[in-house]
Amino acid sequence: MNKVFIALALILTGLILFSFQSSNFNNDDDLSIDSLRKVYSKPTSEWPKPTVDQGAVFEELGELPPTPVDVKNDSVKKVIELGKILFFDPRLSGSNQISCSSCHAPDLHWADGRQVSIGHDHLANIRNAPSLENVWFYKKLFWDGRANSLEEQGESPIGAHNEMHQDTKALAKKLSKIKGYKPYFTDAFGDAKITNQKIFESLATFQRSIVSRRTAFDRFLAKDKKALTDQQIVGLHLFRTKARCINCHSGPLFTDNEFHNDGLTYYGRKYEDLGLYNVTKKPEDVGKFKTPGLRNVMKTAPWFHNGLFPDMDGVMNMYNMGMPVQRVKPEQLNDPLLPKNDKLLKGLRLSNAEKDALVSFLEALSSPTVLIRVETLPQ
Repeated sequence: MNKVFIALALILTGLILFSFQSSNFNNDDDLSIDSLRKVYSKPTSEWPKPTVDQGAVFEELGELPPTPVDVKNDSVKKVIELGKILFFDPRLSGSNQISCSSCHAPDLHWADGRQVSIGHDHLANIRNAPSLENVWFYKKLFWDGRANSLEEQGESPIGAHNEMHQDTKALAKKLSKIKGYKPYFTDAFGDAKITNQKIFESLATFQRSIVSRRTAFDRFLAKDKKALTDQQIVGLHLFRTKARCINCHSGPLFTDNEFHNDGLTYYGRKYEDLGLYNVTKKPEDVGKFKTPGLRNVMKTAPWFHNGLFPDMDGVMNMYNMGMPVQRVKPEQLNDPLLPKNDKLLKGLRLSNAEKDALVSFLEALSSPTVLIRVETLPQ
């Protein structure tokens, strides 16, 4: 009798463990993968309630939006064409060897694949080059938000000593010596006069036309319910609930368009970067950086403002532990600039299977590259 009882107890224990492992993905919900697929096949308004903390800027995930630029308008097309040529022209740099595309390559999803970009005289930048896909969406530009528009943003890398190292005051005069540019400026603006305003407007308009392509996730939302694998469905559910990614990476472009301190300030150390504080000078902004969108995130490593993580395992592990917390030295106890991690960051305690499911879902946000080239530059 005892042996039978023990055998039954072992069988029951095994069933309980199996049941626990099977539901391990589901954030303590009694949802099987079939149930998850069924509920996520409904309109987004009927999806499970997301885990959104107080203070988070939330918008439900959605399909890829179009660029606000009217790319079918003939006059706009001409400005875009001029901007594209300027974007690929190394003569916008002081050395005539570095173009905007040197750090934002179309075949690398408009990033450069480096930890930080390398510019004039092989000088290293201090930050990772973000992708320009869907850049039209951002309210502020650069990791620290120091530019309010793409027109304003364009001047900084061209003039920076460690990037393109071009005297921007001499830029228009320099391009005016290239006769082949005059017809392009005439077509775009009605006259051949080259000015910085026209240069940066053209570059900005071209960049606003750079949109990522549709993904498996977009096809899933558009009624192709087989576009996501079971693992990706689980990852989607985790993304919105237990993993809490939705607190910062929400909306169709997977960004809240805000700034957060993710614990990578290096305050008081060699690689210190105070982010948004350098712009606003507000103590509460120390260490805050712009939330990047996650479309094609799996193709734009390394990640974070300093390019610290070359592989997604490292990213997942850091988020799983809640990101690094500033060590406070005795002399820093009353320091008003001591960085404080964003309250939205919390340890997740995800299992390996759950982390794998999240990464699989991020893969579903990938799309093919758009190969854009300028075969011949104006002479």
